Amino acid sequence: MTLPTPELHTARLRLRPFTDADETPLYALHSSAHVLRYWDSPPWSEPARAQRFIAVCRTIEEEGTGARVAVDRVSDGAFLGWCGLTNWNPDFRSASLGYVFDAAAWGHGYATETAHAVLRWAFDTLDLNRVQAETDTRNVASARVLEKLGFVREGTLREDCVVNGDVSDSWVFGLLRREWHPAATPGAGRF
Repeated sequence: MTLPTPELHTARLRLRPFTDADETPLYALHSSAHVLRYWDSPPWSEPARAQRFIAVCRTIEEEGTGARVAVDRVSDGAFLGWCGLTNWNPDFRSASLGYVFDAAAWGHGYATETAHAVLRWAFDTLDLNRVQAETDTRNVASARVLEKLGFVREGTLREDCVVNGDVSDSWVFGLLRREWHPAATPGAGRF
């Protein structure tokens, strides 16, 4: 079953399927050690990784296991990052949320605004009952984004990631349909 990648809009952002034109900004995003310091894999060191990422985006859509969207700022068309749902299970009505944004986009509410639009799609269109997210326990900013969206911290996965020899813990967050507040749409200001 194919899961079509949505084209979504917010007041400030356009969320759209990835295209081959996204390879350069995607590589710039994922090759930044600063941006990926809490990610569960090291920064990319070869531009071909961006091609493979976009190919995987298309594959998970075709397989019906997820969807990832590129995020552009409406005012200038700048590529800010991406957000996605993976591990979609229609039987359990669940999926996992993930996102990565360029450091220049941090602190402006873009991650919250983007994830809110993706969650609205997840609960309204995909009829999900649960969305899960994980973040490195050192990534307090990402934990705040999830809490603003209504996620509840459910536990800690101890020493679950080892990247470049660095061992880290992750927090597991969950958001249930009955806890979702779609009316709390993030505005154009800092959120």
